[in-house]
Amino acid sequence: MEVWRLAAAVLTALPLVGPSGGPSSAAPVVPCPYTSTPTIPPTPPSPQRDPDAPVVGGAGMATAGLALPDGAAAPPALSAMSWVVADLDTGEVLGACAPHLRRRPASVQKLLLAATVLPKLDPNLVVEATPADLDLPADSSMVGLIVGGHYPVSALWYGLLLESGNDAANALARVGGGDGGVPATIAAMNAEARRLGADDTHAVTPSGYDGPEQFTSAYDLALIAREDFARPAFLQYDTAATFQWPAQPPKDPKGFQIQNENKLLTAYPGAIGGKTGFTDEARHTYVGAARRGDRRLVVTIMGAEVVPARAWKQGTMLLDWGFARPAGSSVGHLVTPEEAAALHNPPPSAAAAAASAAAAPAGTRPPSATRAPSGTALALGGAGIALIAGAGVVFVRARRRYGVSATGDR
Repeated sequence: MEVWRLAAAVLTALPLVGPSGGPSSAAPVVPCPYTSTPTIPPTPPSPQRDPDAPVVGGAGMATAGLALPDGAAAPPALSAMSWVVADLDTGEVLGACAPHLRRRPASVQKLLLAATVLPKLDPNLVVEATPADLDLPADSSMVGLIVGGHYPVSALWYGLLLESGNDAANALARVGGGDGGVPATIAAMNAEARRLGADDTHAVTPSGYDGPEQFTSAYDLALIAREDFARPAFLQYDTAATFQWPAQPPKDPKGFQIQNENKLLTAYPGAIGGKTGFTDEARHTYVGAARRGDRRLVVTIMGAEVVPARAWKQGTMLLDWGFARPAGSSVGHLVTPEEAAALHNPPPSAAAAAASAAAAPAGTRPPSATRAPSGTALALGGAGIALIAGAGVVFVRARRRYGVSATGDR
């Protein structure tokens, strides 16, 4: 039995644990359909979510396994550890696998950088590259900035999204942060994630290159992608097939052409953009979107291997599955920034109850702050966000050894 089938079997057999340590009344975890996977190196453990934290996106998103609407056809078997298929316009989540599992993002984190900095910077502003922009590990993906070279911000966006240039990411973050530089942009990225309701996300690098405590989730990536795909400037940069990189004489007198690495754009009818990613710790990550008729769907993938196909190809399998689902069929939803604000700032009565509970002596809890029974969903204000109380999530992780060569951007 391969490791994922073993992990799924164990995960299904274990009961969820409620706040008292006993079995929860929550439904058992349904394992996601995994294809036979190669073995890979151990990756950093994914933090378990706080069972007291609100489940962003609705009760259907509170699972470490498969989430589908009633009666939905089974999704394709993939090697991805987590994924989400959602409607960019209505916000409906058509299906998901471990949507709030937190993992390293790799270069799909550049979508959060774009969501944060793109509205701030004049595309015609010329940026001089610095040594700090190129201060990257040897295996880092770079577009080819030259120290002292001069690049329009628009060129840096092409370098970021077509070639996944981490040097372009550093330059954009440095300029976008103003006097605060890159650290200010990192702080702004985390603030933007919170504004969007992407509470699983914590950025420590602008590019997505692996860093301690850097995480996101498939659900959060769908929120971030929804923000990006609403911006015409992002679509312009993200969907370009090629771009002529500006010359920097005398070191680079002619410049060179860069190509879009997202094969979805040329291989999938109706494709409207996306982003690839890979690091040793994240494995393959992917975000892609497409349009059919009046529907626009986005797919987000984390922790994939190159079987049964490259991550972008696995994305097409999920897109095909999603477009076959009827409109209005959902198991959750992508929150709006307004819903996220209501979630983060509950009504005064709820805030007072929380403050009272925090001030109570150890071992006591005021009646007004008593936890709801296990399995109960509480509506927070008018936002329609569900809080599943007492649902402990058990993550079973299979440690695997590397058995396939991996390519992609870092």
